[in-house]
Amino acid sequence: MKLIVWNCNMAFRKKAEYILAYNPDIAVISECENPEKLKFPDNIKQPTDILWYGTNPHKGIGVFSYSDYRFQLLDCHNPAFKNILPITVTSGKIDFTLFAVWANNPSDKDGAYVTQVWKAIHFYENLIKETKTILIGDFNSNTIWDKPRREGNHTTVVNKLAEKNIFSTYHKYFNQIQGKEEHPTLYLHKNENKPYHIDYCFTSNDFIEVLESVEVGNYKDWTSYSDHKPLIIKFNI
Repeated sequence: MKLIVWNCNMAFRKKAEYILAYNPDIAVISECENPEKLKFPDNIKQPTDILWYGTNPHKGIGVFSYSDYRFQLLDCHNPAFKNILPITVTSGKIDFTLFAVWANNPSDKDGAYVTQVWKAIHFYENLIKETKTILIGDFNSNTIWDKPRREGNHTTVVNKLAEKNIFSTYHKYFNQIQGKEEHPTLYLHKNENKPYHIDYCFTSNDFIEVLESVEVGNYKDWTSYSDHKPLIIKFNI
């Protein structure tokens, strides 16, 4: 099973072919237009299922299947964390819970970015289990921006997930320390001198045990399409 997470910087319909070159089973795409605007070229592989959520038709979060995986947004979805979606994923191979994340809610006075994730993992605590759980997307956060007096910072999110044996696939695969990542997923305003790692795939340990590879797109290949680079995760499933 191969997952790709990418903030496409809008107009995914014009950029999907570059993601499809990696043959994903599931793609989680932030800043993606709604399905009514998603007119993919006929000459590329069409998704077999789409789940989209957002208030701006040009800029929401989309989850795409290019295999036999099917998606269902759970009724417990809390609109207060509008772009953190609890989804049941079903297929003939494996069923699991996936949280598609685009941590971006400017209307929340407590914090627009990682605070959203912090609140969500508490609200959905009974749904986030030690097996068959994936949280994946643009978290807009990194330990380097921790505010020590704020409980819901990046480090506390990582530690809270670790209590349930849920870990970042990137950090496990490359043996990296949070805040000292060697592979940026964002170049702010496409500036090569402003690299950050803010996109993640956290999984329960049963997925970590079958983790096959993790790859991050490079600056040269992706900057003409987005300031973010895709994170590509493959499991032996």
